Amino acid sequence: MFKYLQREPTEEKMGIPDPEAIKQFQLLMEEVDEPLKNTFENVHQGYPDETFVRFLKARDWNVGKAHKMVRLSSFLNKCNKFVIYAMLVDCLQWRIDSEIDNILAKPIIPTDLYRAVRDSHLLGLSGYSKEGLPVIAVGVGLSTYDKASVNYYVQSHIQMNEYRDRVVLPSATKKYGKYIGTCVKVLDMTGLRLSALNHIKLLTVISTIDDLNYPEKTDTYYIVNAPYIFSACWKVVKPLLQERTRKKIQVLQGCGKDELLKIMDYSSLPHFCRKQGSGSSRNSENGHTSNCFSLDHAYHQELYNFVKQHAMRMECVAPIKQGSFHVNFPDPNPDDAEIAKTIEAEFHKYGNHNGLTKSLSGLRLNGS
Repeated sequence: MFKYLQREPTEEKMGIPDPEAIKQFQLLMEEVDEPLKNTFENVHQGYPDETFVRFLKARDWNVGKAHKMVRLSSFLNKCNKFVIYAMLVDCLQWRIDSEIDNILAKPIIPTDLYRAVRDSHLLGLSGYSKEGLPVIAVGVGLSTYDKASVNYYVQSHIQMNEYRDRVVLPSATKKYGKYIGTCVKVLDMTGLRLSALNHIKLLTVISTIDDLNYPEKTDTYYIVNAPYIFSACWKVVKPLLQERTRKKIQVLQGCGKDELLKIMDYSSLPHFCRKQGSGSSRNSENGHTSNCFSLDHAYHQELYNFVKQHAMRMECVAPIKQGSFHVNFPDPNPDDAEIAKTIEAEFHKYGNHNGLTKSLSGLRLNGS
């Protein structure tokens, strides 16, 4: 569950960046090959400086830390002062190698398969905050990830990231008349149980992809409907997180409705926050589903139609093929691995404390 929380740099490092650092980033981008420049346009969406700042923040402005996490070109090896910028270059190369620029033209078909992915990976856009930030709802406790292969879940997650960055955030920027480059996330812990251990490996893959290639995209995480098992894990995981990450996380009482209404209107509340005990179940209002996880929700209909329309345009060049869109999975960060082990150990304690007879050692991680 904590894999939904991206690692963030420490607070003391989060000042306004030196203009010289931005200038160096600009000079670096002038040196890269044309394909990298082209994919960078899909990343920055007209705001390159803000994108530079995101990647600088993501590595704590720490050259040594960045050096350990990226493949360095010979140019960067000779010019150590540019090492911290290699994370962005690595991200752009990953986009080219995995053809990320085309992923919004690769629908998961048939539709029944995509519906199964949506029903087992509970994620959606419920609305916008009063400041214009997209509100992303995540059904942590009730996501099962058992209706498709790992590659389909990763493909779907990246598609939602790309749609957010290329469509949702630029539209919000235009609507609210100011740059909007982040979102808020509301994480529903309803139904969280020991079987969540089955998902740790998949969630580690997803969180690592986000950390390396979509850094600093979340402004605040709101935890709602938290059961005892979450509280127990939170006590031991919290000290392992960066200070800035801890400051971004707010654990709300119950469904969090009263607190969330301070930053968003009722219409933007995720369905599981609209009444106590609602959880991530299906809901409808005025004949339209308010469950933003469902493929029938307006957001997912818009996203899926967007992908299918782009696929039809590309079909003139090559026919659409069934099958998942494979991307290169990065190696997990050691910090993430430590958190995963801590969560697993705490789940073991919880299971033993409650006298559960099913051995957790028999559970297999996805893909293992």
